[in-house]
Amino acid sequence: MDGPVPACAVYLLGKPPPPSPWEVRWLRWPDFKLPSSHTEAQAVLGEAWARADAERVEIACAGGRGRTGTALACLAVLDGVPADRAVDFVRRNYDPRAVETPWQKRYVRRFTG
Repeated sequence: MDGPVPACAVYLLGKPPPPSPWEVRWLRWPDFKLPSSHTEAQAVLGEAWARADAERVEIACAGGRGRTGTALACLAVLDGVPADRAVDFVRRNYDPRAVETPWQKRYVRRFTG
């Protein structure tokens, strides 16, 4: 891994991630789909957002665009970006192809509702 080591990580994967030297939260989230549990996604991403104020938090999936982009857009919503503008915000500031499916975009709009 390049760059600073995170204090914790949220891995958005369909199966458990491999062991890691830092704290890991696994959010079951199959590729091109949505989190298996919306309640758990709100809790895990809410914790990541709160911890990111003082700690380095890694958010990652296998490809780094769809699930990661969706999670980053949800974090942007938690941070005050209007839900209907969060995907554009992430595409502008992270990756132009982030949030890959229509249902991922819809998920972001409804994340806190």
